[in-house]
Amino acid sequence: MPTIILGGGIIGASIAYYLTEQQEKQQQQNDPEIHIIESSSTLFSSASGYAAGFLAKDWFEPSLLPLAALSFEMHESLAKAQGGEKKWGFMKGTALSLGSTDAGSGGARGDDWLRSGTSRAETATSSRPVVTEGPGWLTAQKGTAIERISEGDDVAQVDPLRLSQFLLEKAMSRGVNLHQPSKATSLITDEKGLITAVKITNIDTKIETILPCTNLIIAAGAWTPRVFESLFSSSSTTFPIYPLAGYSLVVRSPRYTAEHEAKTNGASHAVFTTHPPSCGFSPEIFSREGNEIYIAGLNSQVIPVPDRVDDLKHFFEEKEMNKLKNVMVRLMGKLPTGSPEAIEEVSNINDLEIIREGLCFRPVAERGVPFVSRVDDSVLGDGVKTSNDGGVFVASGHGPWGISLSLGTGKVVADLVRGIKPAVDISGLGVGSSRAKL
Repeated sequence: MPTIILGGGIIGASIAYYLTEQQEKQQQQNDPEIHIIESSSTLFSSASGYAAGFLAKDWFEPSLLPLAALSFEMHESLAKAQGGEKKWGFMKGTALSLGSTDAGSGGARGDDWLRSGTSRAETATSSRPVVTEGPGWLTAQKGTAIERISEGDDVAQVDPLRLSQFLLEKAMSRGVNLHQPSKATSLITDEKGLITAVKITNIDTKIETILPCTNLIIAAGAWTPRVFESLFSSSSTTFPIYPLAGYSLVVRSPRYTAEHEAKTNGASHAVFTTHPPSCGFSPEIFSREGNEIYIAGLNSQVIPVPDRVDDLKHFFEEKEMNKLKNVMVRLMGKLPTGSPEAIEEVSNINDLEIIREGLCFRPVAERGVPFVSRVDDSVLGDGVKTSNDGGVFVASGHGPWGISLSLGTGKVVADLVRGIKPAVDISGLGVGSSRAKL
């Protein structure tokens, strides 16, 4: 039963990892072929490499909670089994909200915070936020308070690039084939309409290859709607997924060195805020293993999906990045000498080292939860069918939670492909499922 995965980001890599893990455990002979088709010239050059890597166990609406909890537990167990603390910076953490001293807290779970441009802290599960002190690398802000909004061990942190690399490298060591940079151009069906193969084209050489296919998995992130439409042009099924572009910075601070990191006992801090109010967006800041600090929150819905992620660089705007840099200095910069109060002006106050600038897409499903499901043959169009032991599957639309949900998604899609009951209930994530009520 050859399987083709369209999309080589963290979701595709996770699916390949868990498909091959089961084969390895069962010591199967003549393992079915697995192919990953990736169009980008550089692996993990969108959200899989440039996202924050923040993990949460239960900051989700009801239909997504089972998958989220499973994935969170899998992140912890995989890190423990494979040395993820060093290999991809897995760290348990504490989530904090930085807001005005008279601000309320709490809010509905789901992705409404993303649509309204408010803070992700609204989805935190803590019903009784506790006033606390912030990490030493966070600059005090006048008229604000810091609250702990996570409970116990329900949040954590990883470096998504290193995790993605681990998953893909391990899957390839088990026999997965990577075709890059390539794209699927058409389906090949037999006289009964059954999908038997997929034609792919190498983008650089233009060489076409026909790959046998029983299971087809679309995990192409923001490109999922375009990929599905190109292969199933007569289908009336659509995947309303829009690209949310986001700017990010990875920095180092003299207030978060290896020595400072060691004092945290391997724990990270995630800070969510709407401060400063004049910035017009909701910054998110995360301390990561290797004494790095990641800051993001400046998003754009006006950047269209280019043909390839390689073309995203043409939409990079320096003035937008400068907005994020100004907020970075405001929230993490050095206080003026002798100043007893918070920073009011940030000009010429910057002892931070920028080690990476980024712009990437997050694939956001308009309904509020991702698509993680088999696509029924009846909606594939033009009499297209799959065999009794195969199918078309989709895993996309995870929005800003793609890293957090990656391992659980890989596991349940692998279950679906093998024809067994998924590890958790994903009925609310099916194609055609309506958004669960909050």
